[in-house]
Amino acid sequence: MNTPLQSGSLKIATIFGIPIRVHFSWLIIFGLITWSLSTFYFPKTAPSLPVRFYWLSGAVAALMLFVSVALHELSHSFVALKYKLPISSITLFIFGGVSQMSGEPPTPKVEFRMAVAGPLASFFLALLFFAVYRSIESEVLKALFLYLAQLNLVLGVFNLIPGFPMDGGRVVRAFLWSRTNDFFYATRKAANYGQKIALLFIIFGLFSIFTGLSSGLWLMLIGWFLYTAAQASYQQAGLQEVLRGIKVRDIMVKDVVSLSPDMTVDEAVNDFFLKYGYGGFPVVDKDRFLGFLSMKEVKDIPREAWKVKRISEIFIPHDKKREISGSSDAMKALEMMISEDQGRLVVTDGGNMEGIITRNGIAKYMQIMGK
Repeated sequence: MNTPLQSGSLKIATIFGIPIRVHFSWLIIFGLITWSLSTFYFPKTAPSLPVRFYWLSGAVAALMLFVSVALHELSHSFVALKYKLPISSITLFIFGGVSQMSGEPPTPKVEFRMAVAGPLASFFLALLFFAVYRSIESEVLKALFLYLAQLNLVLGVFNLIPGFPMDGGRVVRAFLWSRTNDFFYATRKAANYGQKIALLFIIFGLFSIFTGLSSGLWLMLIGWFLYTAAQASYQQAGLQEVLRGIKVRDIMVKDVVSLSPDMTVDEAVNDFFLKYGYGGFPVVDKDRFLGFLSMKEVKDIPREAWKVKRISEIFIPHDKKREISGSSDAMKALEMMISEDQGRLVVTDGGNMEGIITRNGIAKYMQIMGK
C-alpha cells in the first residue's frame, strides 16, 4: 500500500537505503498477538509445555509477523527501485505496511508488477513456513510455524482485496488505467471501491458484534483503517490532478515581505504579523536571505522581552532542505513541506531568493480551482 498515513511513527532501521519506520499501533498489535497466542493458541496446540514457553513463543510469533509484513513491503519496494522509483520510507502499521514512493508508477504494467509483488512474497513465506512446519518434530515449534504459515497466507489474500490502496486495489487501478489511459480516473475509481469495501467490513463487523461473534471488533477496525486509507488516497489523487503541470513559480508569492534581523520582536509582531496576518516571514539582510521567523518562535519569547529581543537571536537559519526551484512541480513542493513539517519553502534561482511558496497558498489555489 502507498498512503500518506505516516504520522506517529519511529525509524528503526535502514535496508538497502530505505528507512523502515514503525507506527505506534504496532505496539498494540504486538501486545495483543503475544497475549492471545500465549493464552489461547499455544496452550491448545501444545498443552504439555510450561507457561513461560507459551509467552516466549507468542512474542517470537509477533516479531515474525513484523518481519513478514516488512518483507511484504520490501518486495514492493524492490520492484519500484528496479524501475527507478525512489522509496522514501516504509512504515509498518497495525494491519500492514506502507511503501511511500516519491512519485507514481510510469505505466499500468509497472503498477501491476509492483502490486502483485507483495502478495507473492507473502504466499512464498506461507509455503516456506509450512515446509518448516512439516519437517520439524518439536510440538511448540510446529505450532509456531503453522501459525506463521497461516498468517502469511491470510496476509497475502487480505492484501488482494480489490480496493485501493490495498494491493488488489492497485491491480484494479492498473487495469482501469490501461483501459482508459487516465491515471487519476483510475485512482479515484479504485479508491472509491476501497471505501465501499471498507464500509462492508464495518457493517459486517457491527452485525457480528450484535450476533455475538468475537471477530466483529477486528472487522470494524480493519474497515475503519481501509476507509481512512482509501479516503486519503482519493483526496491525494484529486490534489495531484489539480496540480498536474503546475510549477512552483505559478503559485509562489513573488512580492515577498521580509523582516530585518536587527528588528525587535515587538516591531515584527506589530508591524508585520498583525498587519499582514501571515504565519511567518523570511529574514533578509541586504538582499541576503538568512532564514524564517514564524509565530512559533515568537511565542517562545516572554512578552516582556519583546522590546529588547532581536530577530537575529530567534529566527530559524535557512536549511537547503527548505529550498526549491521555481521550475519544480508544485506537488513536489507540497510533499517537501509535509515531509519536513514546514508551512513554507523559499524559492530560489541561481542561489537568489525568487519568492516563497506556502501550504496556505496551495490551499487557496485549490479553492479557486474548485477542488
